[in-house]
Amino acid sequence: MKIVATIARYLLGVIFLFFGSNLLFHFLPNPPLPPGPMANFSTAMAESHYTILVGFFQAAPAILLLINRYVPLALTVLAAEIVNIIVFHITMAPSGLPMALVVSILWLLVFLRVKGAFTGIFEPTPQH
Repeated sequence: MKIVATIARYLLGVIFLFFGSNLLFHFLPNPPLPPGPMANFSTAMAESHYTILVGFFQAAPAILLLINRYVPLALTVLAAEIVNIIVFHITMAPSGLPMALVVSILWLLVFLRVKGAFTGIFEPTPQH
């Protein structure tokens, strides 16, 4: 399980570093957007520069995963990103859902390796 989690951590890190960096530096061409909610959403994200924050919050935890430091923190930040990615693909671009599910599985494999770091947040009342 340790080897599987390590491979998953590297894959997750590479995926989010690549796509997060693309949001920051725009090295991949943008495909034409179909009219409708996806185009409106993407335009609003780009014009408000919100994509810069999204790119940062993908790239920064990806680096942490790749260097194997603060992995629980990186997973926490990426969990929010992954939820948004899944919701985006469910509601506006279903063709990307398989890759979103692969990323979710990779996240889960890494999470299972460090789940002990999360035990405190799953307690119904705080320990004093």
